[in-house]
Amino acid sequence: MKLQDKVCMVTGSARGIGEGIARRYVAEGARVAIADLKLGAAEETAARLSSMGPGIAIGVGMDVTDEQAVVGGVEAIVQEWGGIDVLVSNAGVQIVHKIEEFPFADWKKMLSIHLDGAFLTSRACIPHMYEKKAGSIIFMGSVHAKEASPLKSAYVTAKHGLLGLARVIAKEGAAHGVRANVICPGFVKTPLVEKQIPEQAKLLGISEQDVVEKVMLRETVDQEFTTIEDVAEVALLFASFSTNALTGQSLIVSHGWYME
Repeated sequence: MKLQDKVCMVTGSARGIGEGIARRYVAEGARVAIADLKLGAAEETAARLSSMGPGIAIGVGMDVTDEQAVVGGVEAIVQEWGGIDVLVSNAGVQIVHKIEEFPFADWKKMLSIHLDGAFLTSRACIPHMYEKKAGSIIFMGSVHAKEASPLKSAYVTAKHGLLGLARVIAKEGAAHGVRANVICPGFVKTPLVEKQIPEQAKLLGISEQDVVEKVMLRETVDQEFTTIEDVAEVALLFASFSTNALTGQSLIVSHGWYME
């Protein structure tokens, strides 16, 4: 198994993409902390994944925008399992507005969850990785880390920022055996994306079907959504890749929506 006994923390993993990554890691023998804003949901997911084995999971309550909550959560994981080998910074939300109508509070919320969350969790985990001279930090980016779409100014800005943060961590961490990467999915049919469909239909004045076919999937090669399992396989690749050959790189998982 590729992650036997590795200690992994996945934020925002009570459901959606984060849960899929956690499930894949547990299947590879990892010890996975389900870090989520909702502790009850995190504990329920952890219990379900642990019952599937062969790895195990625990639930940890964590607001990734709260410095003390992040530090305390990471320390609890280290106390439980002795270190941190893999961080997947996945927690995120989506808020859409035309830029001239974008409330500043929503802008700050978006950047805080995506960028502050990635920074705070990385900063808390890196010393433990340096101590072991090994580690993998994975940010959940998006095709919007490479491309822009209307109505998503804060989201696009945040996802672009993750590329820069990952590259700095890759350069600083190389001498300590710590790698950093960004996964850039296309549209994945999660509750977050399903919520966007009627919102964008209203804002753009088109049908929900047109949002899916003419906005979300228009540029794909096969009119297919990316799956959670697709993303989880890439997260496994980055977590288990043992050299610096791929560090600082991003990988697009989008059915050809964006190519480079």
